[in-house]
Amino acid sequence: MTLNPHQWVYTHADYLYAYAIRRINDDEKAKDLVQETFLAALERADKFEGRSSERTWLTAILKNKIVDVYRKKTALPMSDLINAEKEQHDFFDQNDGHWNKEYAPQPFGIESADPLHNKEFNEIFKRCMEKLPALWMSIFTMKHLDDESTEKICLDLKVTAANFWVIIHRAKLNLRACLQKNWI
Repeated sequence: MTLNPHQWVYTHADYLYAYAIRRINDDEKAKDLVQETFLAALERADKFEGRSSERTWLTAILKNKIVDVYRKKTALPMSDLINAEKEQHDFFDQNDGHWNKEYAPQPFGIESADPLHNKEFNEIFKRCMEKLPALWMSIFTMKHLDDESTEKICLDLKVTAANFWVIIHRAKLNLRACLQKNWI
C-alpha cells in the first residue's frame, strides 16, 4: 500500500479531528494536533511499511501526539491535587468508611436508554471531565475511551500501577458526583 498525502485532508481530517476532540476537549488544540499529525506523517512517510491502512497509521501518530499533550498537562501544581483529594474525603464517613448519605450512588434515570447517544448527557459528561485534574482526565480517557492497557498508561504517563488505580478510582468518584449533581 502506498501513501496518498494529497488526499489526507479530504479523507482523514474529519475522522482524526473527531478522535482528538473526544480525548482533549479543546477545539483549537484538536485542530493543531491533526495538522501536526499530517506534518509528522509527511516527515516519516519513508517509514510507512504498508502493514496497516493509511488511517490506522495516521491515527497512531495522532495518538502519540495526544499522549504528549497529556504528559504536558499532568505537570500540575500540587495545590490542584491537594484540592481534589480534599473533596474525596467528603464522599465517605471517616469513622466507618461507608458512603456519606448525600454522596451515596443514586440512579441516573438513564439505565434503559443508551446515555452515549444523549447529547445533553454528553455535554454534561464533557464538562465533568474538564473539572478533573489533568492527570486524572488523561488516565481516565486513555483507559476508558482508548482502551489502553494499564501498563501502557503507566509507562506513557510515568505513574506507578498503584497510583494509577488510586487515580482511576478517584476520577470515577468525582465523575459520578458531578453527574449526579448536574444530570439528575
